[in-house]
Order: sequence, then structure tokens, then C-alpha cells
Amino acid sequence: MDLQPITYSESATADRPWLASTHGLDTPLTITLDTALFKQGTHYTPPSLNQPRNVMQAGIPLGRVTTTGLYGPWDAAATDGRATFTGVLLADVPFTPGSPRAGAALFWHGVVAAVHIPGGLDVSTITASTAQLHFI
Repeated sequence: MDLQPITYSESATADRPWLASTHGLDTPLTITLDTALFKQGTHYTPPSLNQPRNVMQAGIPLGRVTTTGLYGPWDAAATDGRATFTGVLLADVPFTPGSPRAGAALFWHGVVAAVHIPGGLDVSTITASTAQLHFI
């Protein structure tokens, strides 16, 4: 028998080109995401050889589901409460495939460069919002 120990380390660098100012970084809200509302390829990347978890990218616009209090991707046409824009996902969120929920941080107060939001964000389509974000 040949035993060979393997050492594994993981690191991440925050990539937030949409963050236009550090204002508001000290006041994020702790939230819970309903992972079933997010789509692979659109909102998160699936596991790969070097990444054992699904990873949601920081900057996803979010809305709150009224009945559950959980958060999902903001959708102006949603009828479950997510039509009200609540802010953006502050940091990447790794989560286990099949997990129904994931903890996250909501950036709700500050300055955002809307053109750099993952997938884009047309701020003219935001008709209801609880966020205090300034878009540039």
C-alpha cells in the first residue's frame, strides 16, 4: 500500500467591477438565498474539477420572496415579491449542489456601476425598490 498525502488549499479574490465606491460596504444585510430560484449558467457556475461547489457571482440583482422571506434573482415581472429590487449580492456565494438555501450578504446602500452588473442591469426597469443605491 502506498499512501501519499495530498494538500489542498483554496483562495478567492473579490472581483466586483460593479462596485463604484466603498460607501455602504460596512452595512450589508445578512440574507438567505433560495437556490432553486437561480439558474445554472445565468446566476451561478456549476462544480468543475478545481471547484467542488456551485458559485453565485457577486453583483446579481436580488428581490425578496414575500411568502418565505428568502431572496432570489430580481425580476420586474415576478409576482412573488421579487419585482421589488432590494439590492445586489455583495460577494460570491459557494453552495453545495442540491442545497435549498445559502447564506449571503446583500449590498443595499452605496454606489453601483450598473453597466458592470453580471448580465447587465437596465435601471430604468426598476419601478419598486427598497435599496438605497445610486447607479452611475
